[in-house]
Amino acid sequence: MNNAHTRRLRHWLVGLLVLALSWCAAPALAGPVDWQELTPTAEGRQWWDAGSLRINRDGNLTVLSRFQPATSSDDESARPPASSLYVMEIDCGQTLFRDTSINGFRQWNSSWQPAGADGLIEETIAAVCAAGAELLAGA
Repeated sequence: MNNAHTRRLRHWLVGLLVLALSWCAAPALAGPVDWQELTPTAEGRQWWDAGSLRINRDGNLTVLSRFQPATSSDDESARPPASSLYVMEIDCGQTLFRDTSINGFRQWNSSWQPAGADGLIEETIAAVCAAGAELLAGA
């Protein structure tokens, strides 16, 4: 390949990378967050962002959520553990969820899961489905 072809290919690949990164980061760039905190449990704290609530082309809700594990130390001056950001897809009809992004990294082919005995996930699904009922009714 000559230099012109190499340069064109490089520009095309960089453009594709920028497009892919902007698509993956779209939920994080949606606007100001409106965190709704759920009831903390022994496992930690959970929030969901009411401003990110959307219905996707499959008819499920998507939402940005944040989880912070409980502090494992009895020392109240200890720094709280870091929280993680998730983009969740929720099937309200079947009470299932899957994480489609974790800390900005797309989770390709993530599988559907029931909430199980996880009180934070159960409450997240209930709150998000209640808030999204109007969106789902209009779909």
